[in-house]
Amino acid sequence: MRITLPVRRAILERQTYEAPAEGRKGKIRLDFNENTTGCSEASRKALARLTAKEIAMYPEYEQSSRKIARYLSVQPHEIALTNGGDEALRVFFDTFVESGDNILICEPTFPMYRYYAEIAGAHVEALRYTSEMDFPVSEAVTALRKKPKVFFLANPNNPTGTLVAKEVLRKLLRVAKHTVFVLDEAYSDFSGVTGISWIRAYPQLFIAKTFSKAAGMASLRLGAVIGQRHSLSFVRRALPPYPVNAAALAAAIAAIEEKKTISRYVAGVKHLRKWFSQELHGHGARVYPSAGNFVLVDFGKHGPSIFKKLVSRNILVRQRKELGPGFARITIGTEQELKLLLETVPKIVRNPNE
Repeated sequence: MRITLPVRRAILERQTYEAPAEGRKGKIRLDFNENTTGCSEASRKALARLTAKEIAMYPEYEQSSRKIARYLSVQPHEIALTNGGDEALRVFFDTFVESGDNILICEPTFPMYRYYAEIAGAHVEALRYTSEMDFPVSEAVTALRKKPKVFFLANPNNPTGTLVAKEVLRKLLRVAKHTVFVLDEAYSDFSGVTGISWIRAYPQLFIAKTFSKAAGMASLRLGAVIGQRHSLSFVRRALPPYPVNAAALAAAIAAIEEKKTISRYVAGVKHLRKWFSQELHGHGARVYPSAGNFVLVDFGKHGPSIFKKLVSRNILVRQRKELGPGFARITIGTEQELKLLLETVPKIVRNPNE
């Protein structure tokens, strides 16, 4: 017997979010901006040390929060742990956004901002990065003066790699006095730019963090929201009592206490990012400047055939067809992985008018 369920309109009017790919294990994964070297050995050993009784317990957060807060240069009361970076974004809708509220984003960007907004029944105003993938500063100032409920800004931005300078961020924060200002810093390890030190000066500022990238813990789902103590108290009300599992906490604490593996990986990404961009440029592709662990590339009209070759050799990249048929976002993997990709990409003779 079929019955009619009282489904919310916002759910009926949208499609289910599907992960872009399955069956990635064993392939060269340059599509999801993961740390392809894997987590630290210290994290892996910490997971192995978890006892049966510890796994059977609900997790405790005080000690872990204190250590993670110290690592991120904040006080324990200025950080709330979350189930991955995705929950660190969703919680702002649960805390601040009513159906019909306006939120502000700048596209192309991380799709979960729009995804959560649509579920919440919010209205999305989307600015656009320029054709050079620059952030539209004046347009953002104008939009913020309209007092949207929340403004989401990935810095560096995914997929463009764009980094908004600190002086621009300060300008935006001064305008956004009545807007929840969320800086998504999933890739800030690779840029060296963070707004964490500003949270006490700007009560509307929140920083979203993740351990999925530099720490190599994407499968364990650990994130964090950082903010001024009073402001963060409202966010805590929207979080469940046990958002983070014990395995994620154990691996994270081991990673930040050992530190060297994360530092070595970040330094390696910066070095390879520069080299890889130059190599792609030498192949005739257009490469946009990036401050993340990835680059945005335009292969032009040759893109579709190049992507087919890459797939046939089990090399995964993230195609961005909405930007053009030849666009792809490519993760900075290991040197060996990047060399295999370059061997597959032919020399492109570009038409100047293309």
